[in-house]
Amino acid sequence: MEVRVDPLVCEANGVCVGLVPEVFDLDDDDVLHIVEPHPPAELLDRVRHAVRSCPKAALTLEE
Repeated sequence: MEVRVDPLVCEANGVCVGLVPEVFDLDDDDVLHIVEPHPPAELLDRVRHAVRSCPKAALTLEE
């Protein structure tokens, strides 16, 4: 599994960061970073929820 962000679509709303801070991070310039691109199994349900919850659909999870 790999989670990705499309930086051209992402508006740095931070929804994903609020849901799974272990995987997503916003830097001081409001740029989203995937800190754990291959999340462990115990986080996958939360990551899937974050991907579905992205207001701009900028996240994907390749399974």
